[in-house]
Amino acid sequence: MKQYAVVQHSHAEFLGLIETQLEQRDIGFRYFRPFVGPDLPGAAAQFDGLWLLGGPQWPADLEEELGLIQAFRAARRPVVGLGLGGLLVARAAGGLPREDAGSTCGFCTARRTEAGAGDALAEALDGREVLVLRQGGVDLPPGLEPLLVDDQGRWLAIRPDALTYGLLCRPEMKPGMLEDLVMDPHHEPPADIGDCLDQARTRWPAMQETTDRVVAALVSELQLMRERRKMPVFSLKVE
Repeated sequence: MKQYAVVQHSHAEFLGLIETQLEQRDIGFRYFRPFVGPDLPGAAAQFDGLWLLGGPQWPADLEEELGLIQAFRAARRPVVGLGLGGLLVARAAGGLPREDAGSTCGFCTARRTEAGAGDALAEALDGREVLVLRQGGVDLPPGLEPLLVDDQGRWLAIRPDALTYGLLCRPEMKPGMLEDLVMDPHHEPPADIGDCLDQARTRWPAMQETTDRVVAALVSELQLMRERRKMPVFSLKVE
């Protein structure tokens, strides 16, 4: 069975809408929660790919996860980062954290760039309103052109290699997840998250359609339905 590792950075931020999409495609997943203790995948070869989710941490604080991303890339496994995860993908590709970057929560229009021409994800989101939720920022390294930007030219999606995506837009989010962020005592949500929540409730049908488009594009571009050869797990029995 296809099995993906999912690194979760807070209780409130999980695969959300994407969970159902993966389950319908017979794709399994296992959550790792390093924010409650040492808990990261031991080896990339045990999984078919890696998802890195959003969270309240800053992208400069999670050095161990940069090595995890590189391990999955070296093993030729798909990697998808969302929010904080997208910033970590950018860092692993050589990007530099921005010390002056604050928090962002809101909707914007995604615009496909020239680099995104022909990319299924960029084409699927071009001209659509997307939710952006992130803590901090990362400047892209020279030579890495974004697939999607907002109307101010700020990057929304990157693809450092054929099997890796980093997204600052959040297709997994539901209004209820935003509510949980507000109530989470370990989270310091952006000041405008209340307005963001109101907009999410209004835009809920369109958000679900956006998620459908994102997952379909990722399945196509990353061949998520393909089961990779995984390292066997041996059980040693001592008589």
